[in-house]
Amino acid sequence: MQVPLWFALLVVGYLGVKLIRPPAWLIAVLLLGGFLLADSVLAPALNALVK
Repeated sequence: MQVPLWFALLVVGYLGVKLIRPPAWLIAVLLLGGFLLADSVLAPALNALVK
């Protein structure tokens, strides 16, 4: 079964928020930080680290 990545991330994120109940500011910091890092000069280094 093939599931789109965006859908899998959405499901995992939803379940994580429902089950763990992190504070809203932590969710906002993680989302904003990931968005900003993805478009920074560190992106190639992070990409090499993840692969």
